Formats: sequence, C-alpha cells, structure tokens
Amino acid sequence: MAESQQKMKIKITSGNISATAELKNTPTAKAIYNALPIEGAANRWGNEIYFPIPVNLDVEPDAKEVVAEGDVAYWPEGSCFCIFWGKTPASKGSEIRAASNVNVFGRIQNAMVFSNVKNNDLIILEKA
Repeated sequence: MAESQQKMKIKITSGNISATAELKNTPTAKAIYNALPIEGAANRWGNEIYFPIPVNLDVEPDAKEVVAEGDVAYWPEGSCFCIFWGKTPASKGSEIRAASNVNVFGRIQNAMVFSNVKNNDLIILEKA
C-alpha cells in the first residue's frame, strides 16, 4: 500500500485501557492527527468521554448530533475530542446523541472499554 494511501490511526490510552481509532479522510481527522500527541483530563457525560484539545475547527457539512457506538468525533462548540459508546443525557430512546453537532472523524471497534474511565482520568492521544 502506498504511503499516502495508508489509513490514519490514533492510539487512545487511559491508564491500562487502550484502543485504536481508524480515522476518516476528512479535514477534522487530518487536523487532529497532525496535532498529536495530545493529553487531556476526561469528562464523562453518560456513555461519552470528552475533553478540550488545542485544535479549533468549524462544523463540517456532514456534522450530526446522533452518532453510532464507537464514533470518535470533534465537538466544535467546545473544541473537544469525543468518544461515544452508548447513551448520553441528551439521548432519546436508544440513540446515542451528542450535546450538539459533532464532526465524526473516526471509529473505535471496542469503545466500550472506556466505560471504566472516570472524570479527570488522563487520556493520551498519539499516532498509532
């Protein structure tokens, strides 16, 4: 596979919890990937972790509020990195809903592993 065709991946770690996210080919994914490594203190909002990152981006045309389990997104309103694995306080029924539109830029297969992360736990994002 040619170098330019390789998928961008990031490793997300918190203590002994670790997962790899495969990124999409979007401006948000590229901007965050290029800003790595990034560290932050986790905030829990239902079955979502989010934390501010030093990247300021606009809402992309395909931004959405209802996301899928395992989606990795950027929340432009708060300049935050987000991981979703289940219902949030904004969810209606069984949907997974962000607080407002997010740019979904990647996916984690086993996002449920983050259910043990607590507020203020250190999260490390790095190139995989």
